[in-house]
Amino acid sequence: MTETAKRLLASLTSEQSGKATFKFEDDERMNWHFIPKERKGLPLKDMTPPQKHLATALLSAGLSQTGFIKATTIMSLEDILRIMEKDNGVRRNPDGYFFSIFGEPSETGVWGYRVEGHHLALNFTLKGGKVTGGPNFLGANPAEVREGPRKGLRVLHAEEDLGRALVSSLTPEQKKVAVVSKEAPKDILTMADRKAAIQGQPNGLQASKLNTKQRAMLQELVEEYAHNLPDAIAQDRMDRMKKAGNNLYFVWAGGENKGEPHYYRVAGPDFLIEYDNTQNNANHIHSVWRDLTGDFGADLLKEHYAATHSKGDHNH
Repeated sequence: MTETAKRLLASLTSEQSGKATFKFEDDERMNWHFIPKERKGLPLKDMTPPQKHLATALLSAGLSQTGFIKATTIMSLEDILRIMEKDNGVRRNPDGYFFSIFGEPSETGVWGYRVEGHHLALNFTLKGGKVTGGPNFLGANPAEVREGPRKGLRVLHAEEDLGRALVSSLTPEQKKVAVVSKEAPKDILTMADRKAAIQGQPNGLQASKLNTKQRAMLQELVEEYAHNLPDAIAQDRMDRMKKAGNNLYFVWAGGENKGEPHYYRVAGPDFLIEYDNTQNNANHIHSVWRDLTGDFGADLLKEHYAATHSKGDHNH
């Protein structure tokens, strides 16, 4: 990450650099979203072809191979929307993805970066070579391309299919607790909130109530989200699931049949997965992984600030 960020920065003009770089303490670092809008940062559309390659390398550094394929395919869907909506390329643009670097990329210091645009929001915070990757959001519209040369493409098929497989495997008794509503909410409940919290909502079905096969299905679902990011981050996420043990909950809302609006979430003590597919006749997915205490590197930075303060005390 450090290397690809430095290479991209080295290729920029001072004007581009002014758009792409922020102080680490800048409030902009927490200002994330997943809707189509102009953002701060340097978009691909304002880069030269060589710079775009360097930006793609930085994107790739923050993802696993699977995650990188999902992200770049999501970006390519903008062209399908442009055609479907007869857009002039202003609102729907595969190059409308913005790169922002917070602080100075270094293997020892504290810094971060963000890649963001419609249906893609990736936030990374690094401290001394340790990295956290939340919030990370992937969306797809259309979730399934239904016409034209790319007909049949489903970029987030695993997120949809694994969730449905799990709810379908539940007994009527289990469903009474897991399926909290016949109606799916219109969107993920945490939206683009800076701090993720689900309040006043039923917990759903506890992992202790799942049989061995269902637990394996739940694990596979969580793995799908964890493994969008590189091994070290993915491993940390799977360790958290393991540590949660029975303290994991699964919620489903909406219809179980393909094509019906539906929603699910998986919640552990320190992470949350939310998925929603209701818009555009239930052919439009929003999915997110939130670190309940560690989004934007909060856990890493707590240690960092504690260490800085104690050093300060020594000097008095």
